[in-house]
Amino acid sequence: MMASIDYEAVSQVLIVFEFKAKGKDSQYQAIDEAIRSYKFIRNSCLRYWMDNKKVGKYDLNKYCKVLAKQYPFANKLNSQARQSAAECSWSAISRFYDNCKRKVPGKKGFPKFKKHARSVEYKTSGWKLSENRKAITFTDKNNIGRLKLKGTYDLHFSLGARSQAPAGGAGSHRYQLKDLKRVRIVRRADGYYVQFCISVDLKVETEPTGKAIGLDVGIKYFLADSSGNTIENPQFYRKAEKKLNRANRRKSKKYIRGAKPQSKNYHRARCQYARKHLRVSRQRKEYAKRIAYCVIHSNDVVAYEDLNIKGMVKNRHLAKSISDVAWSIFRHWLEYFAIKYGKLTIPVAPHNTSQNCSNCGNKVPKSLSTRTHICHHCGYSEDRDVNAAKNILKKALSTVGQTGSLKLGEIEPLLVLEQSCTRKFDL
Repeated sequence: MMASIDYEAVSQVLIVFEFKAKGKDSQYQAIDEAIRSYKFIRNSCLRYWMDNKKVGKYDLNKYCKVLAKQYPFANKLNSQARQSAAECSWSAISRFYDNCKRKVPGKKGFPKFKKHARSVEYKTSGWKLSENRKAITFTDKNNIGRLKLKGTYDLHFSLGARSQAPAGGAGSHRYQLKDLKRVRIVRRADGYYVQFCISVDLKVETEPTGKAIGLDVGIKYFLADSSGNTIENPQFYRKAEKKLNRANRRKSKKYIRGAKPQSKNYHRARCQYARKHLRVSRQRKEYAKRIAYCVIHSNDVVAYEDLNIKGMVKNRHLAKSISDVAWSIFRHWLEYFAIKYGKLTIPVAPHNTSQNCSNCGNKVPKSLSTRTHICHHCGYSEDRDVNAAKNILKKALSTVGQTGSLKLGEIEPLLVLEQSCTRKFDL
């Protein structure tokens, strides 16, 4: 994210409200059929792009009509849902084009066919909310029908409007149907969920704190800041690993090679194993979200390392620990809360932040096993991660106001939040 951001321009964003969907087994089967149709259209559009030259986004949307006429099961899906599948395919294609234009090192991310799909997305048609907004009815030919919505979010009132509404006048601040841009049905290990992508004015006014902080994320500590504070790494996966392995062995024992379909006992064990992994994933995300929220509320400027996490997890000795600490999730929530509350986040290049002395600036080489920074030039001694956090803050403050100085960490904040549906920020 660049050092200078016009927050007024990015306050209108999309957020995601998620509800548990309650229905009958026949409705769940209809949802599965819709998901398979959605995946088929997405893969067919990708094949059409591969087989034909100069195919654009609108060509894929037109191709959806051809698929609907050719395949009866594709015609059952709502027309805008078919277009959404084509847009999903084009998103992967355009990302590949952008990587090629920018000459990204390594693989450019050539689009791949989806083997396992878990969601189907509708736009503004094919569904209808009930009057009390506690149920939703899907009206296409898949016969999903009416699903009850269970959750804590209120689809009637916006976050900003609720806090500013006068007493007794909150009813005038309802979400309008035009604010609901997308509706997605997601299948998870513990059931089905309905997500609503809502366009809202996210800007929230807060009192400035006058503080700036540098953050260094790690494996020993979840993070260390430039003030000398550290937060322990909860290691949710490591703590649950014994139970996960036991559930995995139980699943494997019930698997019969060559059997199609597998037994009900196998699928029951598979779902139990998946639910345990889902619980760990939710714990990790909720913890990162809480820490990011506290950091943003306590500071006006937050600096952090622009790490190449995708490359770092290729280290087979550290991959499990890096994945468990959830650096990417923490960064995404940090950027989201910064835009929401009008704060500034600055990613800086990670080169030598752990090696340089934050007191005198000289380089002090050290291995990963050395956890204490001791400078042989000035005698300064500090925890390795705290020393790195101070260096990160110095780098960030030296670039504030210099346009184009953050080449490694430049992110379009509006793009990040407008793609929140695709990246599935669950608020």
